[in-house]
Amino acid sequence: MRTAEIRQRWLDYFESKGHTLVPSVSLVSPDPSILFTIAGMVPFIPYILGSQEAPYKRAASVQKCIRTNDIENVGRTTRHGTFFQMAGNFSFGDYFKEGAITYAWELLTSEQSEGGYGLEADRLWATVWEEDDESYRVLTEQVGLPVDRIVRLPRKEIFWDTGQPGPAGPCCEWFYDRGAQFGPDATGGQHPVWPEDAASEDRYIEIWNLVFDQYLRGEGQGKDYPLLGELDQKSIDTGLGVERLAYLLQGKNNLYEIDEVFPVIERLQSLTGKRYADGTSDEDDVRMRVVADHVRSALMLVGDGVRPSNEGRGYVLRRLIRRAVRSVRLLGYDEPALVELLPVSKDAMKASYTYLEDDFARISEVVYAEEESFRRTLAQGTTILDTAVARVKNGTAAGTTPVLGGDEAFALHDTYGFPIDLTLEMAAEQGVEVDEKAFRDLMAEQKRRARADALAKKTGHADLRAYESVEKELTAPVEFLGYTDTKAEVGVAGLLVDGVPAPAATAPADVEVVLDRTPFYAEAGGQLADHGTIVLDSGATIEVDDVQRPLKGLSVHRGRLVEGTVALGDRGTGTIDLARRKAISKAHSATHMIHKALHEAVGPDRTQAGSENSPNRVRFDFRSASAVPQSALGEIEERVNTLLVDNLDVTDQVMPIAEAKSLGAMALFGEKYGDRVRVVSIGGDWSRELCAGTHVKQSGEIGRVTLLGESSVGSGVRRVEALVGDGAYGFQAKEHALVGQLTQLVGARPEELTDRVSSLMSRLRDAEKELAGVRQGQLLAQAGPLAAQTGQVGSVRVVTHDAGDVASADDLRALALDVRSRLGEADPAVVAVAGVAKGRPLVVAATNGSARQAGVRAGALVKAASGVLGGGGGGKDDVAQGGGQDAAAVPAALDAVRDAVAAQAS
Repeated sequence: MRTAEIRQRWLDYFESKGHTLVPSVSLVSPDPSILFTIAGMVPFIPYILGSQEAPYKRAASVQKCIRTNDIENVGRTTRHGTFFQMAGNFSFGDYFKEGAITYAWELLTSEQSEGGYGLEADRLWATVWEEDDESYRVLTEQVGLPVDRIVRLPRKEIFWDTGQPGPAGPCCEWFYDRGAQFGPDATGGQHPVWPEDAASEDRYIEIWNLVFDQYLRGEGQGKDYPLLGELDQKSIDTGLGVERLAYLLQGKNNLYEIDEVFPVIERLQSLTGKRYADGTSDEDDVRMRVVADHVRSALMLVGDGVRPSNEGRGYVLRRLIRRAVRSVRLLGYDEPALVELLPVSKDAMKASYTYLEDDFARISEVVYAEEESFRRTLAQGTTILDTAVARVKNGTAAGTTPVLGGDEAFALHDTYGFPIDLTLEMAAEQGVEVDEKAFRDLMAEQKRRARADALAKKTGHADLRAYESVEKELTAPVEFLGYTDTKAEVGVAGLLVDGVPAPAATAPADVEVVLDRTPFYAEAGGQLADHGTIVLDSGATIEVDDVQRPLKGLSVHRGRLVEGTVALGDRGTGTIDLARRKAISKAHSATHMIHKALHEAVGPDRTQAGSENSPNRVRFDFRSASAVPQSALGEIEERVNTLLVDNLDVTDQVMPIAEAKSLGAMALFGEKYGDRVRVVSIGGDWSRELCAGTHVKQSGEIGRVTLLGESSVGSGVRRVEALVGDGAYGFQAKEHALVGQLTQLVGARPEELTDRVSSLMSRLRDAEKELAGVRQGQLLAQAGPLAAQTGQVGSVRVVTHDAGDVASADDLRALALDVRSRLGEADPAVVAVAGVAKGRPLVVAATNGSARQAGVRAGALVKAASGVLGGGGGGKDDVAQGGGQDAAAVPAALDAVRDAVAAQAS
């Protein structure tokens, strides 16, 4: 029975029993306290806890789940997978133990022709709480399960609770006996744990857990807490492992061999030439199972909107993809693999989740980009890690476990993007431990510095407690008037000098002022702060050049007191720099329009990752696994400027967040919003975003938008930069002048410039190729004389040569290989050629077969020479190359080659 059919039979059965079918929620958990949906009951927790009233008495679902807490066991047991499907049936104040147990028995044992799963009844076992006489009675008297297949367990083994006072209750767990070939016999009756022999765990497989939410528990640790009484409304919460049932019904040994997983292993076999055995502990089998599991999990996570990153859910996804990629490499396949495997996983899963087919272009783009990024990281990081591990092992006394320093692990992570979990894993494979505590300490220190830097931007290095003390003195929240007013009567409600609260200050002084009401916009949401002046009735004048919010709702005006004395309680007038505000508002409205036009041109998954709206300029960051085509950038710019001419209305409205979402208003992922939000709309429903910034009233006020280009600013994040209004017009004027100059220089009309410049560039490239050919020919002409002038180091013929300035290492390699071929194989021979390319010294060494038989290795020779040059390098035994920083040391580097030959050949 295919997995998709198991899933459908579950839903059909419980629908026939009066259950409401509830679709699976996203893998991104609806519960903010957890990253992922980790169990089928997660969407129903509010109903189980009683915090919300359930909209139905009975429900059933098949829920997508992700768990990675035991990721190290994936591939090594029959039961551990990161993605899985949990089928559940739920009752809220309706049926209880009798109904749950009899439903389970009927569905498990009914003939497949009657809609059941057709499991053999005499292979089913049940475990219950030792004090749960009701469940025991239902099992023995109504179901007819023999007592020798019922196990009674203590509370600590079979009780569910939330870990805190609230609902709790016993479970009834259904197990399936796979037979004696999978482990020793177990017995029924009273047991402290079951099965008592760990060797039986692969024989008796738990397939369905029925949780009876029966009691109200009190305070306590672990399972040591009092039961305060029975709940007024009892609930049923069950979970059946779809993959576990699938491998039992499909006659497979483990979940990796079912129809939704094994096709990836089959494709791996054809890619790597390895043969999957039978799920034993062979390392190649484990790696294949890891790949199959992780590829499926990545497919499902990206399908639910998760993107690779270094934090939270994105980090889990990144780790899964990278573990899969590395496992494929360890299987001996060095080419990009996910392009081969992800489509296979999609085809295996689409019967259960049809949306995967429709969304596969987006999903694959994200996954393939992450693989390509990691392949680069892996190539560089592995070499550095292997070198560090070898050094640690060589420097550790016999009988002592070598330990890689936390600082080295941190450097791999911070400089090369090499994740700590991979460092731990790869070091352990070579018998080396990692000082993980020191690594974590360094990470914590880095995060502390980053937080301090960010806080310094908001607080000017003042102690946050200083702002808290000012806030406590406020008699009412600070009122922001800036949406409607550019000038307002204000009062000084707080004053800080050098980060310390003060009653007064006298010019000249740098001050921070809190006003009781303000027209000044504080930097937020990518919009830069207003500038302006505060002129007090006393004659004091403050020039404001920054406004920040160190605390929510507290706007702090920073500036210079240039005249008079300011004191708490003073009244006056605050006036913003109107020209600056208008330029920034134009940029902010343009950002919204670019965002919307980007969605229209390349898809709605390019979501905003940040922005900066400054006078006449926009910086817009968005999530994308690949660059935006130049043609699409042209479409975006044209679309925005067309709508500027249309002079669309720009409006704002405060509304409940639920209403805003129902209208399709875009929100920033990860941003926190209150119950009521401000929605900025451009052109009615053309663009709607949750936004607290300032904007123009009509799109035509922006004038013009010019996109400067698009680039990468990090893994999975791209950036568009644009000029707005006067900035765009100025840029356009400069471009026009530049075109005029170019037409004069190349003697062509403006419309002919592209062809003329292309022709000139082609001729230049041809000339450069011809020059390179001549240069290489001159260099290779030295091969004959060099081969005739060999020196002798012991039994090895040695040629060393300083070629002077060269185009690249390729020229040196071609010369070294030419000389080596002329020396033949009769006697051991070594060729080392050095030169300088673009100011950087390079060295190439080549050995013939006889030299290698004598123990001379090219990689070791280059390592010796590169050390003298102040760099590094390596390669194969027959040819290697390296370089350094000190071009003046080339003669000494060639001497080091001769010394290394003498040492290796002796």
